[in-house]
Amino acid sequence: MVLREVNDKKTENDFFELPKVIYRNDKNYIPAIRQDVEKVFDTKRNKLYRLGAEAIRWVLYENEKPIGRVAAFINPKTVQSGKYKVGGMGFFECINNEKAAHTLMDSAKNWLMAKGMDGMDGPINFGERDQFWGLLVENFTAMPSYGMNYNPDYYQAFFENYGFKNYFDQLVFWRDLHLPAQEIFVKKANMIALDPGFRVQGMRGVPHETIAQYFLEVYNSAWGGFAGFKAMRIEQARNIIKSMKVIMDPDILIFAFMNEKPIGFYLSIPELNEFFRHVNGNMNWWGKLKFFWKLKTAKRHTMLGIVFGVSRDFQGRGVEGAMIKYCGEVVVPMGRYHDTILTWIGDFNPRMLKVIENLGTQLHRKLTTYRLFFRNDIPFERHPIVGGKKQSSDNQNTEETPIN
Repeated sequence: MVLREVNDKKTENDFFELPKVIYRNDKNYIPAIRQDVEKVFDTKRNKLYRLGAEAIRWVLYENEKPIGRVAAFINPKTVQSGKYKVGGMGFFECINNEKAAHTLMDSAKNWLMAKGMDGMDGPINFGERDQFWGLLVENFTAMPSYGMNYNPDYYQAFFENYGFKNYFDQLVFWRDLHLPAQEIFVKKANMIALDPGFRVQGMRGVPHETIAQYFLEVYNSAWGGFAGFKAMRIEQARNIIKSMKVIMDPDILIFAFMNEKPIGFYLSIPELNEFFRHVNGNMNWWGKLKFFWKLKTAKRHTMLGIVFGVSRDFQGRGVEGAMIKYCGEVVVPMGRYHDTILTWIGDFNPRMLKVIENLGTQLHRKLTTYRLFFRNDIPFERHPIVGGKKQSSDNQNTEETPIN
């Protein structure tokens, strides 16, 4: 086996084409969009490089055929984890050969150690948590959702046999949109609906700038006050809404208002993999034509819930249930969507997990973010509970502090 750094057109193309070898017999596999991955490692488009981030990629060959790949990186925004410095590894793919897998992991580990890191998390993204994060460990039979990692079941043994430990689980939920909201939510929703100043609506016909303003106000109110929270700026909110423009369905961007002030949102997009499955992982000009044609003509089935939040002063008062009721009473009769998948929620977020479970959801799949320390004298602790204490290493929460 020969390990080569990605530093020319051939190794870069092998890096992108390798997954097609791994998944050639997997009917559920839908390739990640090549351009989405390219921009992660583009020094001009990934803003982390401007902050001093570093990244490297390798492809592993046997008899001149690519059999594995991996990336290692240092994110200056997240590198400090308590007293220790933790880098990342991701975009891991490998044939079913543990020696090959551990050769790839060694390359990431050795590079990060040389850069002064104490450990590494993986498989994660070189950027935000909303894409390419975690290892799939439960449900290998359903179509993967756009932006979520998908992998063979044998990867789990590769990571755990190498010494990685479960840092946190990422739980993905599914809900049949035809099912009514749970009774406790309906009761609260009916109570708040008695207030003449309360309403719920979709965003059809609402200018994007206004949607960005609504999003900003609810986001900062819902998550403000927690340790480490950094208020979102209007430029960030605009960029988020702008990034959704092409695939946005305003009918499933649902906001709640009290006296014309936004107090909650339940924002979804169409499940893009229902359309991306037709482009073979490449949004070149031909891929774009096929994608937009399918987006316009193909029947939709699933919507992907990307964020759900309620302003702190209105949490627990029925706003959550009112938005779910609105979805069932207004969106479902449109006939475009029949179920929803809610983007992952960490097991370190017990309050939000309770809310989601009470909405009548089912656990759809589980991913795991692993952590490996390079020295035996560094104690391993699971991801801290948001707003509370850390989790113990036996995967039990030591405290369930209410959070949004």
